[in-house]
Amino acid sequence: MSPVIEARGLTRTLTDPEPVTLIRDCSLAVQPGEMVAIIGPSGCGKSSLLYLLGLLDRPTAGELLIGGQPTAMLSEAERTRTRLERIGYVFQFHFLLPELTARANVALPMQRLARLSTAQIEARTDELLGKLGLIEEGRRRPDRMSGGQRQRVAIARALANDPAILLCDEPTGNLDSANTRLVIDEFQRLAHDEGRAVICVTHDATVAQSADRRIHMLDGRIVSTD
Repeated sequence: MSPVIEARGLTRTLTDPEPVTLIRDCSLAVQPGEMVAIIGPSGCGKSSLLYLLGLLDRPTAGELLIGGQPTAMLSEAERTRTRLERIGYVFQFHFLLPELTARANVALPMQRLARLSTAQIEARTDELLGKLGLIEEGRRRPDRMSGGQRQRVAIARALANDPAILLCDEPTGNLDSANTRLVIDEFQRLAHDEGRAVICVTHDATVAQSADRRIHMLDGRIVSTD
């Protein structure tokens, strides 16, 4: 089986105001159906690596392949299209648009991609909210939902365009233990039952131990995997 996402020697160095290297020669490969946790102390480069994997930043050196295809020569428009089609994002802070209902938040990526009809978008939205136990919350705005509900809406939004890759940055950082367990169970289902690659940056030991594999980082480098 080929990796759905592969990094080869990724490095990212900033030069302004002074040179600083955030990521140093990082290589990894994640298969479909695998849940991977990226762990390490604060400031070690976990989120910086995730942003490179998600085409949110460009590496200074190295190569990133998505679905076996190099991404270095993609234009900004092509990178944006690849993100919409292939990658879903879940962050510590849900970043739902506060003026929109849960249904409208979930529908937004599908509207941007413009691949489905209005009826298909509505059906897909209901399907995702149903899988995450959120049908009753569909017409609520984020300020009328609990933290766990908001994060599950964010997961539904991340899945809107059926991405092969789900990237998560401290996704349980603001959740209690019960909602953390719900989110972990959903990530495991998305990986093991739906065949997605789920990559979580986390400080949460429960999330890390629930992953199929842990990638340990220190000072911008991958130092071990278990």
